[in-house]
Amino acid sequence: MKRIINSRHFELSFCKIKGKVDASKAKFGVISDLFKLRNLKLSGYSASKIGFEVESPDSSSVSYLPVVLLLVLTLSGAAEQNVKESDGHCKYARSLEPRPHSVSLTEFGAVGDGKTLNTVAFQNAIFYLKSFADKGGAQLYVPPGKWLTGSFNLTSHLTLFLERGAVILGSKDYSHWEVVEPLPSYGRGIDLPGGRYRALINGNNLIDVGSVWWELFNSGDLKYSRPHLVEFTGSNDVTISNLTFLNSPAWNIHPVYCSNVQVQNITAYAPPESPFTCGVVPDSSEHVCIEKSNISMSYDAISLKSGWDEYGISYGKATTKVHIREVQLQSSSGSSLAFGSQMSGGISEILAENIHSRNSLIGINLKTNRGRGGYMKAIVVSDVEMENVQMALRVTGDFGLHPDDKFDPKALPVVTGITFKNMVGANIGVAGNFTGIDESPFTSICLSNITLSITSKSSASWYCSNVIVSSKAVSPEPCSNLQASFSNSSSPCFSQLYFYPFAHAASS
Repeated sequence: MKRIINSRHFELSFCKIKGKVDASKAKFGVISDLFKLRNLKLSGYSASKIGFEVESPDSSSVSYLPVVLLLVLTLSGAAEQNVKESDGHCKYARSLEPRPHSVSLTEFGAVGDGKTLNTVAFQNAIFYLKSFADKGGAQLYVPPGKWLTGSFNLTSHLTLFLERGAVILGSKDYSHWEVVEPLPSYGRGIDLPGGRYRALINGNNLIDVGSVWWELFNSGDLKYSRPHLVEFTGSNDVTISNLTFLNSPAWNIHPVYCSNVQVQNITAYAPPESPFTCGVVPDSSEHVCIEKSNISMSYDAISLKSGWDEYGISYGKATTKVHIREVQLQSSSGSSLAFGSQMSGGISEILAENIHSRNSLIGINLKTNRGRGGYMKAIVVSDVEMENVQMALRVTGDFGLHPDDKFDPKALPVVTGITFKNMVGANIGVAGNFTGIDESPFTSICLSNITLSITSKSSASWYCSNVIVSSKAVSPEPCSNLQASFSNSSSPCFSQLYFYPFAHAASS
């Protein structure tokens, strides 16, 4: 088996049929901050690693931190698509053809001893392979070894193969971490004003990159906002599958301004003490599928976003048409599944189903604030199991900081058409907290077929204000002074289940 990373058709995967690597099993779409890329895949296998080594207290063990892979693509033209449009649906697959040309990294003077810096070798190899872009593309083969490098740029029509036992080690020199401008829909870094460290993009077993950045964050010595492990900007047809992401500095997977994104069969973990680490964060993106994954973070396991206050309002790109299913989620100090609070471009047409939330502060959390603007609407969360969750459901209009003092406090978010359906919970602290905004109450919050076993001795299981809640078959009974009953035939709680191609699965 071999490992593929490919760009414009950028791939990272393991597929072998009758002794030959089958690139048709791997594909996904990526883009740098400058150029668009289509039909690409990132997937992996545990036998090879991308990272850099850090000696642990136990000298017999070694951990790995991921290398910076800067995908600055050289072709901006739209790639010819040979795939079926997925519209974010989890069941569709795409295919790519193998590359007709191949060279080895060692042909360019690289040494895989874990000590020799191979940045120039990578750069020269990729520069050479650009000449095959109009000849079916080419493959750069990385043999077994430890290949120390700084950041390097991939090119279009390139497959980067990592053989079993190949480890790409990233330099620990901070000058190799490029500082870039903040995203236009955020106006600043998520941690600090100003720029941000460019995200890491890696293929497999992204291990132990976070601790250095967590220490900088906690000590106040962080100069710029922390990098993420994987970030795609303005990309189409992105598939990330069969990967393990460990100890991200901040967020693990951040598709922003993207379309047709599939995240499948991944594992992502950060320890409880890591500050504000998040798992998968679709941001101002559409047609997104997240499925069959296990995510455990200190903060939000899955979080949908769409820009921050006046910057997100001005950029105006929503997160919409997202399907989340069959995921195991855990969050020690945040939410298993979160929406916002940066949602100024809008969040709509979301179906999340077959969710298992455990050992979390909050199960499902919709959060916003004055100044955000935007909307959260047409959201269905169905078929959820919760265990050991302090608060099962929260919808709040008083959450989150602002990027600066330029936000408009009169920019009020609209929250309407939210359905929670078919849920059970064991060892739940508080059932729910629905707190709207005085000037912009939340409407059509719909609860159906929900049973939560509450452990709190407090007589109040629900807290509600400035919301309109409808419920049916909910225990404990929610917010009796604010609720209304509904019937299957007339309530938007049922009609909205059909807003989205996947939603029939949640209506049963």
